[in-house]
Amino acid sequence: MRVRVDGVTAQVADGASVLDAVRAAGGELPTLCNDDRLTPVGSCRTCLVRSGGKVVAACVTPAAEDAPIEVAADDLRALRREAVELIVSALPSYALDGGPGGGELARVCHSLGIAPQAAQGLGGRGRDDSHPYVHLDRDLCIACGRCVRMCAEVQGTFALTLVGRGADTVVAPGTGGLWADSDCVACGGCVDSCPTGALTEPGLPIVGRTPEPARTRTTCGYCGVGCSLDVLTRDGGVVAVLPDHDGPVNRGHACVKGRFAHGFLRSPERLTHPLLRRDGRLEPVSWREALEHVARGLRAAVAEGGPDAVAAISSARATNEENYLLQKFMRVVIGTNNVDNCSRLCHAPSAAGLTATFGLSGGTDCFDDVERADCLLLVGANPAEAHPVVGARLLQRVLRGARLVVADPRAVGLARYADVHLRPRPGTNVALFHGLAHVLLAEGLIDEEFLRRRATGLPELTTLLAGYSPDRTAAITGVPADDVVAAARLFGQAEKPAIIYGLGVTEHLHGTDGVRTLANLAILRGAVGTGRGFGVNPLRGQNNVQGASDMGALPDLLPGYGKVTDPAAQARAERVWGTPVPRRPGMRIPEMFAAARAGELRALWVIGEDVCATDPDSAHVAQALETCPLVVCNELFLSETARRADVVLPVASWLEKEGTFVNFDRRFQRVRAALDPPGAAITEFAIIHALAAVLDADLGCSTPAEALAECGRLAPAFAGLSHERLDREGAVAWPCPDPDRPGEASLYRERFATPDGLAQLSAAPYLPPGEQPDDRYPLVLVTGRRWAHYNSGGMTRRTDNLLLDSVDRLDIHPADAARYGLRDGDPVAVESRHGQARLIVRTSDAMAPGQVFCAFHFPASGVNTLTSDRADTVTSCPEYKVTAVHLKALNPSTSK
Repeated sequence: MRVRVDGVTAQVADGASVLDAVRAAGGELPTLCNDDRLTPVGSCRTCLVRSGGKVVAACVTPAAEDAPIEVAADDLRALRREAVELIVSALPSYALDGGPGGGELARVCHSLGIAPQAAQGLGGRGRDDSHPYVHLDRDLCIACGRCVRMCAEVQGTFALTLVGRGADTVVAPGTGGLWADSDCVACGGCVDSCPTGALTEPGLPIVGRTPEPARTRTTCGYCGVGCSLDVLTRDGGVVAVLPDHDGPVNRGHACVKGRFAHGFLRSPERLTHPLLRRDGRLEPVSWREALEHVARGLRAAVAEGGPDAVAAISSARATNEENYLLQKFMRVVIGTNNVDNCSRLCHAPSAAGLTATFGLSGGTDCFDDVERADCLLLVGANPAEAHPVVGARLLQRVLRGARLVVADPRAVGLARYADVHLRPRPGTNVALFHGLAHVLLAEGLIDEEFLRRRATGLPELTTLLAGYSPDRTAAITGVPADDVVAAARLFGQAEKPAIIYGLGVTEHLHGTDGVRTLANLAILRGAVGTGRGFGVNPLRGQNNVQGASDMGALPDLLPGYGKVTDPAAQARAERVWGTPVPRRPGMRIPEMFAAARAGELRALWVIGEDVCATDPDSAHVAQALETCPLVVCNELFLSETARRADVVLPVASWLEKEGTFVNFDRRFQRVRAALDPPGAAITEFAIIHALAAVLDADLGCSTPAEALAECGRLAPAFAGLSHERLDREGAVAWPCPDPDRPGEASLYRERFATPDGLAQLSAAPYLPPGEQPDDRYPLVLVTGRRWAHYNSGGMTRRTDNLLLDSVDRLDIHPADAARYGLRDGDPVAVESRHGQARLIVRTSDAMAPGQVFCAFHFPASGVNTLTSDRADTVTSCPEYKVTAVHLKALNPSTSK
């Protein structure tokens, strides 16, 4: 559409506002109540213009074809100035401190010639500084409502409201009382949107003040969403972390962890020098002494037990380049495939299930497409807490009309907004998915042409599904038959359905079957590889869990997922590395611990994983570390695992290194160092090179950029990627075999990557979970994450996030709490067949009777002593989601 603004012609999209038109023509207007991410309301009247001969608020007025728009006329400028002067007059004298760069309101006043003296309000409405990350100065609030709309429309928490009347209107927590006691999840969106400084982040510098902090753009090192962040630094420390408004996934949004949880960087507990165990104690030593000790231990292990007596656990927190270098070190320098990463504990069933079904180990579609779905099937995931930015974007889609089916035992997060909430008994996913598929077939809600041309296995699946009627599904899962039918119809009748799932699908005895039978639903609907739906997409828990596997930190797969037993993959690796690679698949993480306890594993290198806190049956993990002759641990802090190591190597955090991460929808993004590591700490990349040098080996690829380039020569799927390209384009999805072509954000448009080019339907029958409740252990424990913390809490517990969530809690239904004589805040012992943990009770109607939930962010609680060594039969992923337990009330005076 063509518009004319003060005689300047510009093009805007249909439906554009007059404000859009003014900006397209190169003009500017004050917009104190407007944020481009929010629904415009036109309440401040500071963007007044003349359109079609009438004075209107530009932000809420649609532009019309060829209708003249006046902006620069003197009378219009006077109107805008009067509107701003009226707003400013009620503010206290310090409102415009800092001059034209001091904030949005100050910049607007400067542009209109309004002096700081125009602020003459008396103030006196007070402050709320109770929250560690968001402070409120009520005297600076102009009731523009931007923060309220940001909390509702972008974050979806609905924690804020406007209270009072007339000139006394001010923002406040919706629950009343202090901000710290509200439903605020500290995403920081309200602070970003506030135009006056009424809402501020403590310590955030005023824009325009000198000296300006340095700004570094990087990718978040917490969960696998992959938010793009700007890190502001000064004098060797972080001043603030701000979301990148152009971030491909987060689009200017963030969560409490990525935005605020950087205080761990300056923790006095940060490791700054290598530690070596002498006489039972870890003592500081030089890098030379530490590395020579490790090298001697590795040589001794190989001499005594061969190369397979050495193993390494790589890190989903490390960069792609560090993971690539470590697996190369193990295969080229040591001569073993004994390398694995923590995807073994979470999404190994995703890799196995998606590969078997479609051919590649990642999700089928990019999140931008998933967000356009008209029906979302969200299974075994609570993105509102575990992946807040994704959760917020999904909620936006639901609030705009998309149908939502949630399958999760708990009524949390997006389940509150579901059209149908399916609450299966933990461990019954496969039966539930078969029940949904039964209805799709029975009611003809399938894509017969797609199934005929692009899928295989329908006859076998049809035979199996005959035994999963809604009534039988209800008997197995506990989900009412009517809900099974309603959910299947919503999914089956949608024009563009999408499946998003999490660890509630994978962390089971039959997790791979769960992934495959869930994928059946997308295949039956023809909703993958066609544009008529957006496939099957796993949410990744750690920042680089996808990339660690992509880079070949796996015992049976080389970079790019070539099998170590495949002669073609072997030949590619040997051509690039110039040396033979071991042919026999290595040990998985559970096998490493078993081999250590048996005396067969002589050296274990653990990179950035607190296996004593996060791995199942942790008492046996600790025994393995204590038995192994050499345990080396790379860490930021003296974790439970590091305390048991023989050598501890201090490493750089994600804010102190260069490289790339891969997020949950397969996008490579750059990681850039905003700071230097403290003391003698260095990057994993440098450590691996240094150890190789002590062992008289040269790994080549001396920089992270060279490592990614070398990986691309070995793995065709990554051949088109480079640091230079990512610096230029921001994010590129794999597969990306060509540097001159875009990556494949959405897969399988022409054929599936399976041997026959067809999607493979799975007819796996439902099998019960590994553990069942009984009279002694009558409750089922499910473990997961909470919004304020990350993994074992090594980073977040060393930040002010601890003020937001300070203890491990056990969520329990009020009826179960009453049965055990428990009340909110009571300490409780949780006992399983494997161990005991101590937690604090929180009653919650979100829990189903007979089930309890806790996180694993506080290792001292001992949660993973409860979980068993039962694991997915295909991938060895632990069964974290089903543990039979009973409870014992503790006397508060004697509890820890």
